Amino acid sequence: MHKDEIPPGTLYMLIFRTLARGQEMHGFEIAKSIEQMSKEVLRVEEGSLYPALQRMLVKGWVKAYWGVTSENRRARYYRLTLLGRKQMEAEVSQFERVMQAISRVIEPA
Repeated sequence: MHKDEIPPGTLYMLIFRTLARGQEMHGFEIAKSIEQMSKEVLRVEEGSLYPALQRMLVKGWVKAYWGVTSENRRARYYRLTLLGRKQMEAEVSQFERVMQAISRVIEPA
């Protein structure tokens, strides 16, 4: 099946919502979760995901630690911070406003 590109400006929001589901996750788990939740439509490329996670870490939106996966591989695990939850709310609110506006524009006359 064809995987669509993630719309510009939505990657942070997708990462936020994925991590907000409660458990700490490493990058591959985040990417797979987004893919599965989108019913295999969206694919997050490593070249986009890891730089975004690093920026989120610098901004204080996520915390990270090194751990070991179930396959016994070293991986960096991420979780949302309080500041990240607040930013997530702002990002989702902005996205919803934009989507409503787009819906009004593309409605049939």
